[in-house]
Order: sequence, then C-alpha cells, then structure tokens
Amino acid sequence: MDHDKIGCQAPPEGPSLCINNCGFFGSAATLNMCSKCHKDMMLKEEQAKLAVSSIGNIINGSSSSSGNDLLVATTNVDISVNSVEPKTISVQPLFGSGSEESGEAKPKDGPKRCNSCNKRVGLTGFNCRCGSLFCSVHRYSDKHNCPFDYRTAGQDAIAKANPIVKAEKLDKI
Repeated sequence: MDHDKIGCQAPPEGPSLCINNCGFFGSAATLNMCSKCHKDMMLKEEQAKLAVSSIGNIINGSSSSSGNDLLVATTNVDISVNSVEPKTISVQPLFGSGSEESGEAKPKDGPKRCNSCNKRVGLTGFNCRCGSLFCSVHRYSDKHNCPFDYRTAGQDAIAKANPIVKAEKLDKI
C-alpha cells in the first residue's frame, strides 16, 4: 500500500516557510510553497504546455494534439532566436494642425498673476474682455483702466439681435 512506501513520518513540528523564500508559509499539499507561488508555478506550467503544443501543431501541420505529441515535440523542437536590429520610427502627431507649428512646444507659463497688481491668482483669476487676467479687486473695468469699448460692443449686440424690419410699400388707390 501507499503508506508502506511513504513510511511513518511525524508531521513537521511547526509551519514551514515557502521554498521560494517569499516570506509566507507553505504546506505539503502545495509542494511546500505558499498559495501564491504555487498558483504562479501552475500557471507557468500550463503556459509551457500550451506553447509546446502550439509549436508541435505548427511543425506537424495538424490541428489535433494529444499527450504523446507533446512529449515528442518537447524532445525534437529546437528554438533558435536571431538577434533583432532596432529600427527607428518617426511618429507624427495625429491631432496637430496643418502648419509646421506642431514641432514647436509652448513654453510653460509660470503662476497666473493679476495684470495690475501682479498678485498670484491661480484658479480664482478673472479674464476680462480686453484679454487680460485680474484678481478679485481689479476684475471690474473701471479698476484696471480697461481699453475695451463696452459701448460699441453693446450697440453691435443690440443691432444683431434686433434687425431692421421694413415693410413693402403699399400701392395707393
């Protein structure tokens, strides 16, 4: 029987560490490895078997594989790896404009500052219609001597919103 071959051995006195020295404890059921190392080893073995079977299928030209084919393929297959020379590939951006400006990078701006008092504003800055950035004190047009003409901008907006309606003249009887 099996117990005669194994013999009567006392179980180990304490838990044993994993044979891969990962720091976890192993068990006899997992070949003295922790569960993670055992799982990794099993995955590697399965991948190796699949690789050998696929190589055997390619060499033999058959689509079926059996255990005997795997054994024959492992003994007859010699894989040689040739050195590969690196190639340089130039990549052009997909989202760039049609001009040559895509090669030039914008210089990174420093912290955002108020144009009047040079105070750091960060995310709380206010953009004026004149195109400048201002702090909360100088955000109004009268506080920073804004050159933008609000009067003509308002007149143009009203003219666009209210087109002139002219009726055709009626014929008098």
